[in-house]
Amino acid sequence: MIRFPSTALLLGLAGLVVAACGEAPPPTTVADRFTIAEPGPIPVTAQQPGDPAAGYRTLLNRGYVSCGIPYAAFRSSDIFPAGEHRLSGREGRNAELPYMFNSTVNPDGVELVVSNCLTCHASEFGGELVIGLGNPFLDFTGDPAVTAELLGAFVEDGAPAAAWAKWADRIAAIAPYMVTDTVGVNPAPNLTLALIAHRNAETLAWYAEPRLEPPPREPLPTKVPPWWRMQHKAAMFYNGSGRGDHVRYMMMKSLVCTDDIDEAAEIADWFKDVRAYIASLEPPAYPYPVDADLAKEGEPVFARTCAGCHGTHGAERSYPNLLVDLETVGTDPAYARQAVESERFVRWFNRSFYGQGAEAMPALGYVAPPLEAVWATAPYLHNGSVPSLAALLDSTQRPTYWQLRTDPREYDPDTLGWRFDVLESGKEAAESPELAKRVYDTTRHGYGNQGHRFGDALSEQERRALLEYLKTL
Repeated sequence: MIRFPSTALLLGLAGLVVAACGEAPPPTTVADRFTIAEPGPIPVTAQQPGDPAAGYRTLLNRGYVSCGIPYAAFRSSDIFPAGEHRLSGREGRNAELPYMFNSTVNPDGVELVVSNCLTCHASEFGGELVIGLGNPFLDFTGDPAVTAELLGAFVEDGAPAAAWAKWADRIAAIAPYMVTDTVGVNPAPNLTLALIAHRNAETLAWYAEPRLEPPPREPLPTKVPPWWRMQHKAAMFYNGSGRGDHVRYMMMKSLVCTDDIDEAAEIADWFKDVRAYIASLEPPAYPYPVDADLAKEGEPVFARTCAGCHGTHGAERSYPNLLVDLETVGTDPAYARQAVESERFVRWFNRSFYGQGAEAMPALGYVAPPLEAVWATAPYLHNGSVPSLAALLDSTQRPTYWQLRTDPREYDPDTLGWRFDVLESGKEAAESPELAKRVYDTTRHGYGNQGHRFGDALSEQERRALLEYLKTL
């Protein structure tokens, strides 16, 4: 199991800008808007051009999160794993660091180790690190503020101490809103909202105390979607929010440290290239044998059952960007409802630097995603509540309580998901708090595995054929 108790605190890229008001807003302007999106196709917006190669270099080498751990303390603490994977294109100190960290130097000349996007947007599959694949084994159940304080013992006085203090103070402010109680779910949306609560929308200045009412302290579970879908998507997030200029959302990881508009503008310029790199990613090919005849049998099943929402493939490839209402899709509604039942964070985003050319527009529904390499993206649904594609296509096979196997971690090419154990009871029956954290309990708020029962009407043979076809996407 992978656990990064203090890199978790530097999330934000995957953050979803949603929910309601506490800071006294300025007079209403055109940008100070709150709109609930209607179900249906989401309009496609032209994106800024960029250089994918430059975006890759930025992603792996630049300090787009500009505060972090003094390098000397990072090296001395021995808290962080060395890491097994080395990525090509890492430059200077970055080549020595674990892949989820970058090196940068702050204005006082202090070398820092800072989190990068791959903390959440890279995962191992078949022994290889796949950039853009969400990691369902990450553990965000630890308190990152504790780790930040522990690192302080290794920090030298003077400029390094000041650099550490800035970072540690930010972590202490947002840590209560980013600790999950289940391994594998991601708190990035809640973390982003906590950061917004501490920032001035017009200047990006940081407030020690929140100026907006913070989000709930228990993050709703979310699953990190794969990056290779971005080349097809009009809206970045599950509930149809994240429209317009995707750069402004992708760079929101920098909210941890970026305290003024000039720095934000510089990062936005870098992230035109990062977006271009993400949009250039192609999905991985299925690495196991495929029954070609069975897959061919499954293609018309897909066309009849799935393509209307998820799109078509091959020479006539199309994707409808369809926002489906909650009643129709039937999946756990908590995530969508949290967005539209409050307004403060949406209004903040839409009138801020990040909202220039972009708009947070949540909906009471979820977007049916593109399905390229869907076999690699277990567990399924927006909250990761269904462990395999086989269970997604047959709701009677969905466990109420389950946990992923981690020793060893194995992929099941028959069910298209990571091997897991079905449990008889939830967290309260676990033998220890640590074991309870590994239990996915679908009876809890936001963790439900209901809905998306479109496969239930298929015969067993049709489901087998459809699963085989999905391996070819």
